[in-house]
Amino acid sequence: MKLPLIALAVSLASLVTSAAEPLLGTWRLDRQEVNGTPINSEPMTLKISPSGDKLSFAFSVPVNNVYFVSMSYTAKLDGSDADVKNAQGDKVGTIQISPAGPSQYKILIKGANRPDSTGKLTVSADGKTLTSESDTAQKGPYGRPIHSRQLFSRE
Repeated sequence: MKLPLIALAVSLASLVTSAAEPLLGTWRLDRQEVNGTPINSEPMTLKISPSGDKLSFAFSVPVNNVYFVSMSYTAKLDGSDADVKNAQGDKVGTIQISPAGPSQYKILIKGANRPDSTGKLTVSADGKTLTSESDTAQKGPYGRPIHSRQLFSRE
């Protein structure tokens, strides 16, 4: 009788593992574009890890070959507000993340002194690429829409 229980436990464990959140992992920025034009960007790493019933997002940049977290947030994937913090731990805005399809998430970012941004995160079918896209409308009479796109590869 113990053998079927062990087999069931192994089956359940593999089911849970295969259903792991596709965003989890460490991602390296490969390319960045603004309004379709490639721009030079500094090296950046995005680490997404579980934190209870939320996901922790930490953006890191190298300073003298040591990576420092430049921005972070810990959010539920249910559309509720989460604080976005800068390198000093100060709140600089909020983010909302919610599912938008298989391996796709919609985002809304708000900040006190900046226009709101909407966008999406998409993990490729093979799980090797993360695409982050956002749209922001600048304020004022000469404001123009800005579409940014970042392509990350899994480390």
